Amino acid sequence: MKKTMMNMMLLASVAMMTSCMADDPFSDSSWDTNWSNTDPTNQSSSGSSTTTGELTTFAISINKTASEPTSTASEYLPDEEDALENNSFTTEVNIDMSNPTAKTENGVEITVNGGHITANHGSTKNICYVVSGTTTNGSFTVVGDKKYEVKLNNVNITNPDSAALNLLSGKRAYIVLTDGTSNTLSDGTGGSQKGALYCKGKLLFNGSGQLSVTGNSNNAIHSADYIVFRKGNNIYANSTANHGIKANDGVFINGGIINVEVSADAAKGINCESNIIVNGGRTTVITTGGGTYDTTDKEAKGAACIKADSAFTVNAGELWLKSTGSGGKGINVDTEANFCGGNVYIVTEGGQYKSNNDTSSPKGIKADGNINISGGTIWVRTSGYNGEGIETKSTMNISGGQVASYAYDDAINSKSDMTITGGYVYAQGQHNDGLDANGNMYIKGGLVYAICSGTPEVAIDANTEGGKKLYLTGGTIVAVGGLEGGSSLSQSCYQASSWSKNTWYTMTYDSNTFSFKTPSSGGSGLVISAAATPTLATGTTVSGGTSIFGGIGVMSGTISDGTSVSLSSYTSGSGMGGGFGPGGWH
Repeated sequence: MKKTMMNMMLLASVAMMTSCMADDPFSDSSWDTNWSNTDPTNQSSSGSSTTTGELTTFAISINKTASEPTSTASEYLPDEEDALENNSFTTEVNIDMSNPTAKTENGVEITVNGGHITANHGSTKNICYVVSGTTTNGSFTVVGDKKYEVKLNNVNITNPDSAALNLLSGKRAYIVLTDGTSNTLSDGTGGSQKGALYCKGKLLFNGSGQLSVTGNSNNAIHSADYIVFRKGNNIYANSTANHGIKANDGVFINGGIINVEVSADAAKGINCESNIIVNGGRTTVITTGGGTYDTTDKEAKGAACIKADSAFTVNAGELWLKSTGSGGKGINVDTEANFCGGNVYIVTEGGQYKSNNDTSSPKGIKADGNINISGGTIWVRTSGYNGEGIETKSTMNISGGQVASYAYDDAINSKSDMTITGGYVYAQGQHNDGLDANGNMYIKGGLVYAICSGTPEVAIDANTEGGKKLYLTGGTIVAVGGLEGGSSLSQSCYQASSWSKNTWYTMTYDSNTFSFKTPSSGGSGLVISAAATPTLATGTTVSGGTSIFGGIGVMSGTISDGTSVSLSSYTSGSGMGGGFGPGGWH
């Protein structure tokens, strides 16, 4: 980021003033806050960047009646035995929660304690429990040494003291949501259960009935192994105390309508200690809890819609993710994040959370490892203080798909190199850079529309302070706010000395056209580049074509009207961004 030197000077003057002050709120180690939409240190750049279009308005809400997307990737099951159709559970044992009855049936021992029913099938194979009825003070527990099926057939279980459905067998549990049924599970606040629906073994959902699970004491759904969701599932998980869906060894979403809501501080909608793979379905997650300080890990933490301790991959389907609390994130990945297809929509609204001199900043997508984007659509919007759109602590690689990020801070940021070889990329930093690589920035292909907030920021930034630079060798570029100073521009660039806000421009190159609407505010100067020498027209009328970036970009539209814009040759640092004083900021 270009503001480093400016911030150092500002902080120096602040330090002089605060040394004379008795109380400095920024040095109070017990201070907890949500910085929301206000920059408390007043260290934003000199400008701001705002825009219009669907990217700024799309909404995310729980939708249990949505249609399941028809487009899917190949179903992923860790083992072929996980498929219900590869098994045969022919011995049915009926469990009526409204009328608990002790019995021994087909090799299954049923014991009853009030409204609490325990079924032990021991070494008996092919058991299918058909569970129905209603209890407001009961539970159903399964133990046994063989895999089994549980059909939920209009069952409603509330257990004030512990788990409602407690699957203590370590073997595979095939949960079938019987078609046309509505089922509810809810726990109480008095127990030490891990989930309202707890499974010690692999938890495998099937069927197209409805299931609602509420966790009041801990997680809503928890497997000590992995969880598989399949086409047709309609599942709602809500927790007021911890995570919505928790798995130790993997979460694999192959289809279904999955809705998750959590409200506890730093809670995760879907939390996995291993890999998460999305191959289909429509998954909506909303977190409303704020940040908290973890005294064990000694760090500030925020909520996250999806948290993977290992890798995260989306191949198909839809993700709708919203985090409203301080420090909240849409997707938080400890290793590598791979976006190969599907549609991902993310909104964060909270600001930075600070406690004990540690912070948790809001992010749309954050990965400690590489972020690789090769397909699909990703839209991200962050509005709270210090909220970055897409951030990797390693390298960013974009080779395909459509990526649009409209963020309070940097729109797309990498701690190391960033490489763009294909796809459509829109990056607008409301108070900072559009694209920001803290290593080298390589643009070799694709289409990039980047916007910064204003001097000293730039639309496309690389870490020249660290001896790195922007290398432009291909692709199509529109940069409102210019390019990093000292860039290596193998492909010719051109500049317009000024631009008009909220105006449609069209760049023509070869037989291609890219029409784009300028923001209502943003960095000075406009730089364009393409494989062939481009022309630029302002005030154009665009019809047809392919809409991208939520309606502020159109590829190959029919163009009418417009006035030609005079362009001059541009080398980085000549007249806008990228140097100190007239040459920009170093």
